[in-house]
Order: sequence, then C-alpha cells, then structure tokens
Amino acid sequence: MKISIVTVCYNSAATIRDTLESVLSQTYNNIEYIVVDGASKDSTLDIVNEYAGRISTIVSEPDKGIYDAMNKGVNLATGDFVGILNSDDIFASATTIEKLVEFLLANPGCDASYADLVFVERDNTESVTRRYSSKGFSPWKVRFGFMVPHPTFYARKKLFEQYGVYKLGYRVSADFELMARFITRSINLQRHDAVMVKMREGGISTTGFWWKVHQNMEIVRACKENGIYTNIFMVAMKIPFKLASYIFK
Repeated sequence: MKISIVTVCYNSAATIRDTLESVLSQTYNNIEYIVVDGASKDSTLDIVNEYAGRISTIVSEPDKGIYDAMNKGVNLATGDFVGILNSDDIFASATTIEKLVEFLLANPGCDASYADLVFVERDNTESVTRRYSSKGFSPWKVRFGFMVPHPTFYARKKLFEQYGVYKLGYRVSADFELMARFITRSINLQRHDAVMVKMREGGISTTGFWWKVHQNMEIVRACKENGIYTNIFMVAMKIPFKLASYIFK
C-alpha cells in the first residue's frame, strides 16, 4: 500500500526541517512525499532542496493560497491514500505511518481514516499543551461545527477523483468543507485509535478571535452547501466544549 503525504509551505524556514525529518524518518518505506512550496522568499526552498534526493516531488511556484497548494499536491499524488502534513507539524513517532497502514490493511473497507493529535509548544515539540481527541466524533456533530482533525485525515485517492478537491472559495475552512462533502457521500470513515500528529500552538488555525468568527461563518456555509442543516447559533454551541478542552487538557 502506497501512502502519499503532501506538505505545503510558504516562508516556513523556522519549522520545515522538523516536518521533513518527521516524514523521512518514518519506518514505513512505501511513502510518496510531495512538497509544494508557494515560491517562498526565505530559505524554505533551500532547506527542502537539501532533502531533494529523498522527496518524491518538489514544486515551487506562486499559488492562490494554501488550499490551491494542497490541490496541487493531491493531484500529483499516486498513492492509495493521501494525507496532508502541514509545514509546522510533525508526526508523533517514527512508526506513525507504519501503524496507520496496519490499521488500513486490517480494515480493507475503510475509505478514509482519522485519529488524534496533540498540541505542543511552538519552540518545544516535546512539551504537550493539550490533546485533541477524536474519540467522541460522530457525523451528526458536523452540523455543530465539529470535525475530525484534518492533519490525521487520510482518504483514498479515488475519493478526491470522485468528489473533488479543496474549494478555493473558502479562506479558512476548505478542509472542513471537503471532509463534510466526503462524509455526506456515505463513505466508510473509521477512527484509527492513535495520536498521529504533533501540532504547534500559535498557528493561524489556533489563534485570533476574528479568525474564529470567519471560520464559523464558513462552516455554516459548508454545511449548507452539502445539505447539512445548521445555523451560526448551532455552530456557536461548540464553544463551551472547546473551552472545556483547554480547562481539562
């Protein structure tokens, strides 16, 4: 089984080496690694090119944003399953993909899988600040803005071919929309009981009040576009649960 991993980056010199090392140190051998750089103006591409002999495909060119870059990677992917590892994230261990493949082989009907992740300090990836558990996820919770953690989401390449890639009309929630779209197609989505990814605190998806407001508005739009009934008040109901995740981290 081939696993395609896509990393998109732009001016990520401070963190990209950790991400590259995380992928290239995996014990599983049949990995196709695709790095899509948005024509970085710092030393990101220099760092990536240090590993060129071990990376399947490197693309560096201007893009229309992070989701356009993700689409480039997904379209280039030839693996059975495709996942995204952001340029400031790392895998939880060297056996992360090996264990994922073991799970997928044991569940041959699985179309897409998801798992848990942990948030870590930006300057110390060994210091866990909180855990994002996916254990309580159910498809009916999508209408309230809940979704599986995107960095742990691995889907069959054929799903992207059948149902499409990330929509560029979304600024911050195209990943939510894509997963909602796949789920409403009654795919066989299964939870892999593992911590797969370490995500640095302080990224765009974890900070900013107005970011959250815009994100929630896009979540409502994504649900409606996929025939899932919701409204901004229903989506806002998830806030107490999010606060609890900080309090009981």
